[in-house]
Amino acid sequence: DHDSGRINGQVRQGQFAGRAFDDLSLDEMIRLRHDCATNDPQSVPIIETVLDRTYGAEWRADPGGAASGDDAASGEGAGAGSSFAGPMSRAEAYRVLGLEPGADDAAVKKAHRLLMKRFHPDHGGSDYLAAKLNEAKDILLNS
Repeated sequence: DHDSGRINGQVRQGQFAGRAFDDLSLDEMIRLRHDCATNDPQSVPIIETVLDRTYGAEWRADPGGAASGDDAASGEGAGAGSSFAGPMSRAEAYRVLGLEPGADDAAVKKAHRLLMKRFHPDHGGSDYLAAKLNEAKDILLNS
């Protein structure tokens, strides 16, 4: 919704398949984000935007809480190069663009272009998503 900035959607696969974002609790949304980080990295910025807009920054205060207890073991928690805190790492930049580490510049540019077509604010995305995609591209191309 462009007027309110509210984002809703329906989970397409996994344990929450068929459920709308609005129907998921905070713990379920955090578990969905964790699942997407592993199985559908391109969806992580969307889930994070929904979490930010629905719960503000407080969901980031304890991102490895009970809902995602294996984050610490997998290196996905705060301070491990995730989007929870600090600048984006190269590993996260690859995940945001849905690429394998070591992808060449052409693959980075192509992934960025395709994702921007889907998530640019002028096409129903958000400023946050576009900024994350741009940051990921810049990190991978400028290093």
